[in-house]
Amino acid sequence: MRFVRFGEPGAEKPGVLDMNGALRDLSGVVSDLSGDVLGALPDVDPDALPVVSGTPRFGPPVSGVGKFIGIGLNYSDHAAETGMEPPEHPIVFMKATSSITGPNDEVRLPRGSRHSDWEVELGVVIGHHAKYVSEADALNYVAGYTIVNDVSERKFQSKLSGQWTKGKSCDTFGPIGPWLVTPDEVGDPQDLALTMDLNGERQQTGSTSKMIFTVAQVISHLSQIMSLHPGDVIATGTPPGVGMAKDPRRFLTEGDEMALEISGLGRQQQRVMQD
Repeated sequence: MRFVRFGEPGAEKPGVLDMNGALRDLSGVVSDLSGDVLGALPDVDPDALPVVSGTPRFGPPVSGVGKFIGIGLNYSDHAAETGMEPPEHPIVFMKATSSITGPNDEVRLPRGSRHSDWEVELGVVIGHHAKYVSEADALNYVAGYTIVNDVSERKFQSKLSGQWTKGKSCDTFGPIGPWLVTPDEVGDPQDLALTMDLNGERQQTGSTSKMIFTVAQVISHLSQIMSLHPGDVIATGTPPGVGMAKDPRRFLTEGDEMALEISGLGRQQQRVMQD
């Protein structure tokens, strides 16, 4: 099933899409898509739910995110384009949860930013408490999958010293959505196509089959280090085509339009504005 959250920021309601793509109101069944609800998403007949009129804003498809975890340099072809060796273990960084926005909300460049970049990524939403999970069992802890744009200010990330988190956590740098798609509908998470267009021109084309560490390996690895809780979001890395690897380099400027798609997970689009 394809779950969503719709409405104005801070007042979103849960919803689900029916077979025809119409939005149905799920708020009479669950109060929100968060916490323990994610471990037992309702099995409902969408046709029995009220139709939502108009075209409301889509918010992030999960609320109450405790941890927003990023995995760096996780595609072999992306590592090649940056001239870096594939890592021996997953590179892990955190994105501030205050960076999270809806899939079609504006991305606002922070003051002084001249090096902000795009990254289409498969997002994994955890549905059950996971600690010391085996790779073989790891996918059983997934509530669903979504799209993440891991927007990154490269100068903040690499030149301000310290952690990548600095370049990853700016307000609006974490668009998530539009849908939370259940694993049964997604199928093999290592067989998904990803694309990212900037102003109508293709920048990134990739496949999750090129991940250095699979979704199962990432979940298992993280769970050896920290507990994963329902609602935690993992952005699993990006394919080649990021702006910092182009010749000449290309970074986001006010007025740019980003469009990101992953097969079966929908499409998100953001307009870039300057703070």
